[in-house]
Amino acid sequence: MKKRIFLILIGLVLLIAVLSGIKALQIDKMIETSSQFVQPPEPVTTAKVISVSWETVLPSIGSLTAVQGVTIATELPGKVVEIVFTPGSRVKKGDLLLRQDTSSEEAQLPGAEASLTLSSRNLSRAKSLIAEEMISQSQLDTAQANFQQAQAAVDNLRSQIAKKTVRAPFSGRLGIRQINLGQSLREGDAIVSLQTLSPIYVDFQLPQQYLNQVRQDLPVRVTADGLPDRQSTGKITAINPHVNAATRSISVQATLQNAEELLRPGMFVSVEVVLPKLQTVLSIPTTAVLYAPFGDSVFIIEEKQTEDGKKYLALRQQFIRLGEKRGDFVSVLSGLSAGESVVSTGVFKLRNGQAVVVDNSLVPEFKLNPQPENN
Repeated sequence: MKKRIFLILIGLVLLIAVLSGIKALQIDKMIETSSQFVQPPEPVTTAKVISVSWETVLPSIGSLTAVQGVTIATELPGKVVEIVFTPGSRVKKGDLLLRQDTSSEEAQLPGAEASLTLSSRNLSRAKSLIAEEMISQSQLDTAQANFQQAQAAVDNLRSQIAKKTVRAPFSGRLGIRQINLGQSLREGDAIVSLQTLSPIYVDFQLPQQYLNQVRQDLPVRVTADGLPDRQSTGKITAINPHVNAATRSISVQATLQNAEELLRPGMFVSVEVVLPKLQTVLSIPTTAVLYAPFGDSVFIIEEKQTEDGKKYLALRQQFIRLGEKRGDFVSVLSGLSAGESVVSTGVFKLRNGQAVVVDNSLVPEFKLNPQPENN
């Protein structure tokens, strides 16, 4: 029995040894095959490093303000008897907006006008009599004072009636109505806001080192976050004569045409002041840059040669220093030369020294001033 168990154990050991040997041969074969395997070149798109002339612009962030803007309020207390305007509508200077109750003033006006007529006649009569020396100078003075008092009373009533008839002080667009029909208003109560939206101001600041480059009539371009596909243009119309001591910056104001009234007071906008001088830069697509905390880099495509003389394309990672971005492009301050070819897309999956093949059949179109589509 023991001999039989011993023979079985020996058989199992021999079987395991044979299987292990077969497996070892298979692994050796796989290692040999993998060592001979050459990874195929990675398809890449390319772009040339080009020297171009860019506009010199000074970027800033600004805020839009109305050329004219006011909250129309009551000058006198009174009850609202008629509302003529529609909230959000356009009005012209002098358009009637609201009437307050003027029944008391209108009831007093005929009596005041009658007193004015009487005092005017008395004054005329007194002037005739003084010439004939039939009355004293003090009586003439009294007649003159009575006439002036009557005139002031009439003017006061007419002024109150006019002030209770509220009209638009200038042309513009109305805001939200803040009163209701029949409401009793106090002096200074808000009625509605009125803004002139075209033209419109943009206020922004620039560092003091640009003071000698900024002047009136320089063109500006403005883009609002809410309107990324619309760019408005205008000109600098005012520059503060002093520098802000806290921020060491200068305040600048430009005027923009806003015929469609898409820009509204209070909006934050991106501002570019366009200087007349052009700058020459080396430009590459922004997608060609591998951004990293330790330094930005690109992959330059170079021609290499194998030991047997066969030529192929390989990548060389090159660290660069970037400048200003413009649309789909970024300027390169150092690290590249004009005419070099760099990988334009998909750089995150590449490595230094990797073999590649150029395929520009699907290369995207890079634009200096891209306009996003409204989907």
